[in-house]
Amino acid sequence: MTEEKAPHDTQALNKSRCTLDANQPVWLFGYGSLIYKVDFDYLQRTPAYIENWQRRFWQGSHDHRGTPDAPGRVATLLPHTGAVCMGMAYKVSPQVFEHLDHREKNGYLRLSTTLHLQSEPPQSTQGLVYIATEHNEAFLGPAAEGEADEREIARHIANARGPSGPNDEYVLRLAEALRSLNANDPHVFAIERYLLERGA
Repeated sequence: MTEEKAPHDTQALNKSRCTLDANQPVWLFGYGSLIYKVDFDYLQRTPAYIENWQRRFWQGSHDHRGTPDAPGRVATLLPHTGAVCMGMAYKVSPQVFEHLDHREKNGYLRLSTTLHLQSEPPQSTQGLVYIATEHNEAFLGPAAEGEADEREIARHIANARGPSGPNDEYVLRLAEALRSLNANDPHVFAIERYLLERGA
């Protein structure tokens, strides 16, 4: 029996499966465009990381960096024992999720996770993260086997654009943001390198 896939639009699903206390702020972990495109109010922000997840450009974007007929590729997280994923944590009011659920509606579900905040002093806390698992209709997966994967993903991204702009802008801005966090992500940086080579 196969697991039922999440629909393209996950807004209603997120509201039904993840209820929030209207008076209780929530920590949210951002690992993709949420690091550099902060179009929501927050109470506090700090670099953070989560464990046993790795970033991959395996999720299709039909509404931001691509179209329904020609989806782009954006970041999601895949479980990987021992991995550390660096990003940004935001303390937000529950009302902010009305906007975020719409922004992340293309296959992403809110999941609970432990966030390791690089605050002073460092602390760990429970929070939420949007993840598009393989069980969603927009999931694309890898583009090729082995080392060729990042090159093929870069080729795909170089030719995609959507209402939020060209797909390559997403990668280049994310790579820049990760460097500002002193985060090393070989997958993102390899795709960035191939994109820059194509544009040279």
